[in-house]
Amino acid sequence: EMQLVESGGGLVQAGGSLRLSCVASGSTFEHLAIGWFRQAPGKEREGVSCISVSDGITYYTDDVQGRFTISTDNAKNTMYLDMSRLQSTDTAVYYCAAEPFSLCEDDFDDEDYEYWGQGTHVTVSS
Repeated sequence: EMQLVESGGGLVQAGGSLRLSCVASGSTFEHLAIGWFRQAPGKEREGVSCISVSDGITYYTDDVQGRFTISTDNAKNTMYLDMSRLQSTDTAVYYCAAEPFSLCEDDFDDEDYEYWGQGTHVTVSS
């Protein structure tokens, strides 16, 4: 069974940058759809970005477009979310998610993903 282990969260000042990592094990990495989601206090979980490992196609939600970058290192079975120009509204628990033999699509939703990381906290101070 696939396992996802996240790291990289923390406290950062507004305008700063942070990199989240997620290491996958237990499945063929090259055929994954990978998503990053977040859940802010008192709010529902929402999608941030996704990538199809097989072809590198990515999607971003409007409020992170141009500030966040999703990527993978296939040799390390690792995916990343590079976050820059962070805002207080980016404060949330961030989750990576994966679905084997699938593709990232522009209407990606948490219901599309079966496997989830444990979550990592990101706090942006203003």
